[in-house]
Amino acid sequence: MMLRIAVDFDGTIVENRYPQIGKPILFAFETLKMLNKKGHLLILWTCREGDLLQQAVDFCNENGVEFYAINSNYPEEKLESAVSRKVDANIYIDDRNIGGFVGWTTVWNAIYPEDEMVEQPRNIFKWRFNSKRTKR
Repeated sequence: MMLRIAVDFDGTIVENRYPQIGKPILFAFETLKMLNKKGHLLILWTCREGDLLQQAVDFCNENGVEFYAINSNYPEEKLESAVSRKVDANIYIDDRNIGGFVGWTTVWNAIYPEDEMVEQPRNIFKWRFNSKRTKR
């Protein structure tokens, strides 16, 4: 099933250093690329506007992540004062959740519990596939 996933930028994809761009959060780009590869529509959902928004989009593109839409429901949507900035999504990934950002490993495990990403010794992470679909 294809999901529409709205993702915040500051504090979620990168450390919150607004208006600068912080360091990427561990596994942010790797997870977003995998979600994209699985056919989900990623929407960048951020308070950034103008040049600051473009810097965030460019940074994501440089790191291999392109979004279906940016602060909108679909690419052609024009933001007007009468249009809500809340996008229509199945999942919202944001550091402003109750309890804060849960981390990208937890995000992946919530969406794909059968393809669990787990921590390995010495802080090396790898994918562990427990799915019935992937027998070895």
